[in-house]
Amino acid sequence: MAEILIVDQERIFSDSLQQLAAADGIRITWAESIRNGINLCLAQPFDVILLKNQLTDGRASDAIPLFFEGKHSPELIVYADEADPDEAEQVLTKGAWDYIIYPWSPKSMMELLLRAIRFREEKQSKSGGKLTAICAELQNEGIVGSSSILQSCLNIVAKAAQSDANILITGESGTGKELFAAAIHKISPRADKKFVIVDCAALPAELVESILFGHERGAFTGATKNKSGLVELAHNGTLFLDEVGELPLEIQKKFLRVLQERVFLPVGSTAQIRSNFRLIAATNKDLDQLQKNGAFREDLLYRLKTFHLELPSLRIRVGDITELAYYFRSMYSQRTKEKEKGFSPDFLMVLKQYSWPGNVRELFQVLERSITAAGDYDTLYPMHLPTSIRVAVTRQVLDARQSRGDTRAGFAANRRYEADGGDLFAGDNPPTLQAVRQKAIEVEEKKYLQGLMEFTRGDIKKSCRISELSRSRLYDLLKKYQLTCKNG
Repeated sequence: MAEILIVDQERIFSDSLQQLAAADGIRITWAESIRNGINLCLAQPFDVILLKNQLTDGRASDAIPLFFEGKHSPELIVYADEADPDEAEQVLTKGAWDYIIYPWSPKSMMELLLRAIRFREEKQSKSGGKLTAICAELQNEGIVGSSSILQSCLNIVAKAAQSDANILITGESGTGKELFAAAIHKISPRADKKFVIVDCAALPAELVESILFGHERGAFTGATKNKSGLVELAHNGTLFLDEVGELPLEIQKKFLRVLQERVFLPVGSTAQIRSNFRLIAATNKDLDQLQKNGAFREDLLYRLKTFHLELPSLRIRVGDITELAYYFRSMYSQRTKEKEKGFSPDFLMVLKQYSWPGNVRELFQVLERSITAAGDYDTLYPMHLPTSIRVAVTRQVLDARQSRGDTRAGFAANRRYEADGGDLFAGDNPPTLQAVRQKAIEVEEKKYLQGLMEFTRGDIKKSCRISELSRSRLYDLLKKYQLTCKNG
């Protein structure tokens, strides 16, 4: 039976689909908030999530990555009452299957759900085995993670690597663009040929053409002998143009012809040279905006992105942080021949709470520093992290509490509510509905966790099995409510 989760503060829409869904062998679960929806999604598998664009506790566009943190990787559809092109772009960019706007009927929505379910079934049956094999191979190249957004990237990698089509890799600094480019080459039919890297940002302006295309002896002062360019060296292999947005416009024009015909002229030569290279380009710049500003050729941009691989920032793939930490620890231990150190739950928790502006590169640098700072300690604790990170996480947590209404005034309002026997409006500063709702959720969560810890005698494995929470999520909640447990 297919499983659908509908996240909407109003239950009317969910109820209207129930009868149609049952006839098609579909079970529908309803959640009234983003927070409840995420908890349900992390605890059990869903095939498709229907998410209202605006809920009382946030926007769908901000929450999408959180729904993808679990291992089940559902298809996600956002629906809205009114069209918002900017919101639609954000939603689709973050991996949503579709973005739809009113009007719709229960029948048309059910047809959309059935299409999404068929797509999911076909994707799993056709790509599951192949993707698993490719993921195992890519992990050897340092590409680590199980999040659905990373798996979507690997799907593109799997398809692109087997062709000779041009690939444009975009993403923030530190997301692993060169790592992905090298991995694509290593699982491609050209793997036994050269992988030639061109750092476009480091090319001297007066020598760009010569470095790329080579030169003849006497072509310019200092050219004392013939020299092959990097494009020629990449013959039958892969040419990787890193920071392609830094290429001068004049070179962009010449390189466009090379891409179209795979022939070029070395500086000072009249004889064309052919090079059968496969091109991968990468940048952390917005090439579309550069093109609009006249700094990048539109025709070259179209040529570059036959395949477009957009790498997610680490803050979007939070679910991969623990796996990346263990991977780096293993690599570090192999390199230094030192014993692997353990990670305390609160150490991993801080890693997952930090925003990582430097992405995976920054994470690995911080882990190396922490392992070194720990010295003879067998286990890493938050105190081993840089102070700047601990301060940033503390500020982030406090800001989040403040935005949820967990301020001193909010707590005072809750205390007045309890003291007044449940009269919400007894004082001059009554709490918001969200504050009361949040307080009620926290009271029940804490009560449940206390009972769970008593029942399992603090056994984490047993507690995870009963609550259907992941180990990291359970640790987060235990720390939040200051409850103790034993490791297990």
